[in-house]
Amino acid sequence: MRKLYTLILAAGMGKRMRSDLPKVIHKINNRELVKYVIDQAKGAGSDDIWLIVGHKKEMVIEATKNLGVNYTEQKEQLGTGHAVMQAESPLEGKTGDVLILCGDVPLLRVETLLKFREFHEKSGCSATVMTTEFDDPFGYGRIVKDPEGNIIKIVEEKDAEKDEKKIKEINSGVYIIDKNELFGSLKNISSDNAGKEYYLTDVIGIMKGRGKKVGTYKISDNTEIQGINTLEQLSIAEGIMNSRNK
Repeated sequence: MRKLYTLILAAGMGKRMRSDLPKVIHKINNRELVKYVIDQAKGAGSDDIWLIVGHKKEMVIEATKNLGVNYTEQKEQLGTGHAVMQAESPLEGKTGDVLILCGDVPLLRVETLLKFREFHEKSGCSATVMTTEFDDPFGYGRIVKDPEGNIIKIVEEKDAEKDEKKIKEINSGVYIIDKNELFGSLKNISSDNAGKEYYLTDVIGIMKGRGKKVGTYKISDNTEIQGINTLEQLSIAEGIMNSRNK
């Protein structure tokens, strides 16, 4: 298999958590969220794992310092694309694929990631996006496809047109992308959007425009990719995790 370098997005403040703690070190069953995600990365067979840290980075580093991971800093919160840009220098000279995970998504199963990686490698895609469906997809980036079912782009909630908001297939925020294609495409994204941020999702449209093969991998259990933005969602995630372990 190709080399796999994992980036875990762990720089966010988590304002809606009503806490001074970085979001990724809130706990489920007395264990920090980001530790579950590091387990996911290891289970997927990562050759190297990088945490992209930012808000109160010292606390995140302290919580994870003995887990064999590396760190790179996002000094300003300018979006997911900007966060991933911070890994370009650490990964310079390496070839292979980059797996991108979110530090606040603790319910993703290792088995799902292994199947995702296998699908990506067999498909010959330069990038593969993990997707799922929600009856109410509000807040998620929508997967816009052509009539043949091929992905065209990902559009964020804030930027979506009326018809696009009706799409139920959503972006999980989990990707595998060829390392060189990823950083080459990131050089072409802009912050000219409703959020005034550099969206990682724009990489997909850019790669499609350059004639690269981009695929989607849809999972049936949408609880696996539910992110945690509030204390209520933290409690729900804990309930889901505990019900799995019974």
